[in-house]
Amino acid sequence: MKAVLIPIPSTDFDPTEVAIPYQILKHHRVTFATPDGKVAAADPVMLDGKGLGYLAPILKADAVAVKAYREMIQSHAFNHPISYQDISPKSYDAIILPGGHAPGMKPYLESFILQKIVSGMMEQNKIIGAICHGVVLAARSGVLKDKKVTALPKKSELLAWFLTKKKMGDYYRTYSNTTVEDEVRSFLTSPQDFLSGPPTIARDSFKKTWPGFVVKDANLITARWPGDAHRFGLEILEALKSAE
Repeated sequence: MKAVLIPIPSTDFDPTEVAIPYQILKHHRVTFATPDGKVAAADPVMLDGKGLGYLAPILKADAVAVKAYREMIQSHAFNHPISYQDISPKSYDAIILPGGHAPGMKPYLESFILQKIVSGMMEQNKIIGAICHGVVLAARSGVLKDKKVTALPKKSELLAWFLTKKKMGDYYRTYSNTTVEDEVRSFLTSPQDFLSGPPTIARDSFKKTWPGFVVKDANLITARWPGDAHRFGLEILEALKSAE
């Protein structure tokens, strides 16, 4: 049994990007971490679609992810998180960095504590998985040098923002001065090391993983959006098996 760390913000994380990997990895020893060691909550809009109008079925978490989230929040692991400052990096075999785009994500993405932890785990050659905005945290941790990666494509982020800005404002723009792709690219050795993958249209599933797009480069595993979550989790599971 391996030890897996999943740090999340106090609120506004994407439910799919946390719950699906957790569902895949829960037979390992999973530890959640929050800024203050208190139980966190996902972005409610991604759960109920409120405010997204006719786009809700496309943009919010699907039924499979919502079910996985409801089960996860009943688990002992989720209800007994540790605080960021109590994390001991050498105690874990892997770290998963989920995403989310609502304002509550910023303290997580900007946490110097987490950035130091991620950097340290890269130095120890631990498995690092990052999806969507979680790749921004990985980038700020300085672990993307000489790596090929993916993250939320600029076209996808701007399209979601454009289609929802009338009702939701900048809800889909965590940082109005840059996009996830642009920031991640700025940390890469070469801009060509960013791989966008096929269009983010269809979501993957346990039975149909092919729509998911994941980039694995040594011990770093990255994915783009909730639609890649199943393949992302399965790639991390396989990496843990290979490390045994």
